[in-house]
Amino acid sequence: MNSIYEKIMLGIFVIALLVVIYVLYDTWYIFDHANDSSLLSFKPNVVNADEITDSPIASDMVAWITVDDTNIDYPIMQGFDNSQYLNLNPYGEYSLSGSIFLDSRNAGDFTDPYSIIYGHHMEYGKMFGALDEFLDEDYLNSHKTGELIVGRDGKAVFKLELFYAIRTDAADNMVFDPENHEELRQFLEDTVFDRDERIICLSTCAGDASTTRTVVFAYILEN
Repeated sequence: MNSIYEKIMLGIFVIALLVVIYVLYDTWYIFDHANDSSLLSFKPNVVNADEITDSPIASDMVAWITVDDTNIDYPIMQGFDNSQYLNLNPYGEYSLSGSIFLDSRNAGDFTDPYSIIYGHHMEYGKMFGALDEFLDEDYLNSHKTGELIVGRDGKAVFKLELFYAIRTDAADNMVFDPENHEELRQFLEDTVFDRDERIICLSTCAGDASTTRTVVFAYILEN
């Protein structure tokens, strides 16, 4: 009996060890892919837009977003729906960290009055994990600038001005329906201020098992 009991306990221990190893590997794998700095070598050349790098990034790339002094410096993808790039990296490969992507209902050239961009909430400020910091007004005021490069060739470049951050529910149609931009503008006018520039919203999960979203709004500034 003791021999059988010892074998059972050993088997349980081995299984538990394998589970721990898998969880550690999975955590490392997700973080490693979210921290893929190789993407930066394919960022459109805004200095010389005629020099187009032969990029392996999928053709669904519509833009590139940078928020100054943060880890946000990524291509923006746009799929046929809002699920496609949840688990695909910008190369079109399976990845739990997914991609930063534009709402499928928006125009890919960012000519809409209001555009929504999504990204996973990753640790250490990777992907859109950095958005939490913008809920602090002092942090927002010191990290208000960014850049939006529209298209793969880098010929359309806009400055971004981040101006407001809130937490809201994923079912908030005012925020998460591009067609409701007039309602959103009225809310912003009543809450903070509003200008005539186009607006983008950066959205990420506020918790692993929550429908709460952290959203940051920014103006697209005409040059």
